[in-house]
Amino acid sequence: MLVGEQAPLWSMSHAVSAPKNQRPGTDSAEVIRSENEITDLLAALDDSDCRSVLEVTGDEPLSAKDIVERCDIPSSTAYRKIERLVDLGLLEEGIRIRSSGKHASEYRRCIEGVELSIGDDGTEVRVVGCEQ
Repeated sequence: MLVGEQAPLWSMSHAVSAPKNQRPGTDSAEVIRSENEITDLLAALDDSDCRSVLEVTGDEPLSAKDIVERCDIPSSTAYRKIERLVDLGLLEEGIRIRSSGKHASEYRRCIEGVELSIGDDGTEVRVVGCEQ
């Protein structure tokens, strides 16, 4: 952490609330059964730019500028992908509070994995969250 900076304050946005969709016995897994939500999630994971953003934000929170540089994508694309991933609950946004008053958004991946199940009861996607 640089001089004059404070620890980030994290806030999280979820497309689906975990408690009502959690399987019994799971700690941080979200189960998604809605066809529209499954389609949106799988479409994002099929997008190579979205996957790149998720890959680079796993170790530490990054600013949009850092994501642009590490993923080698245009900033307009990065902002669209970041917004999409935050809306889906795959990426969380935090604010780095600085004593200079120039606060910056930073992003980090908040999932460990995604499991797809297709069975007699239908299709479901299980999103496994990271340990906090």
